[in-house]
Order: sequence, then C-alpha cells, then structure tokens
Amino acid sequence: MRLIILCLSFLLVLIQYPLWLGKGGWFKVWELDRQVQQAHKKNDELKERNDKLASEVDDLKQSKGAVEERARFELGMIKQNEIFIQLLDGSSGKPATALNPNPYMPGSGQPNSVSVPAVAPAGRTAER
Repeated sequence: MRLIILCLSFLLVLIQYPLWLGKGGWFKVWELDRQVQQAHKKNDELKERNDKLASEVDDLKQSKGAVEERARFELGMIKQNEIFIQLLDGSSGKPATALNPNPYMPGSGQPNSVSVPAVAPAGRTAER
C-alpha cells in the first residue's frame, strides 16, 4: 500500500511539472501576459504622440499663425518694421539660457528675447 501511494505521488508531481514549469506553463503565460501589457502601454503612448503630431500637422496646414509662430521661435525671424531685442547674460555676454528647452514652446528658440513693432512716437520715424 505504501508503495502505491509513493508511486501515485511521484506521478502527480511528474504531471504537475509541465503545468507549472513547462514550455506552456503558468509561469511562461504570466511572463507573456506581462509583456503584452507593456506592449499595450507603449502602443497607447505612441498613439497619443501620433495624435499630437497629427494635430500639429493639421494646425500647420490650416493656420498661418502656427507657421508664423514656428518661424519666430525656431528660426528667429521677425516681421517687417519690428525690432528684435535679445537680453544677454551680464557676466559672459552670451544669450541668457532658456528655462524651457522645448523647441515648440514660445520663447525657447530665442531665450529671453522678444520682437516688438518698431512704432515711432507721434511725428517721428523709426530708425533701423
């Protein structure tokens, strides 16, 4: 009787091995499920980024204001009859560093700079 119980216990352990540790076992399934969840998360992030880029493309196609904003802040372009003023760092004489390194945010392309219309006081003309 003792030998039969021992053999059945051994067979039970032998049958359980592939279920837990085999090629299609529970541990492998859990690992694959975790990888699928990470892939879904990454896909969601990429979809959000693509939506933002598509929105930006549509804005650039539809609005001249967006193109003008890009030209001002990324390329440093100014309109006719405007004066470009750039603040320099007092010690080094270089342009002051931007607090916001994002090139798509106003002011980050030209740190601490502003373009103002060159409007002369009444009765005077603007000098360039």
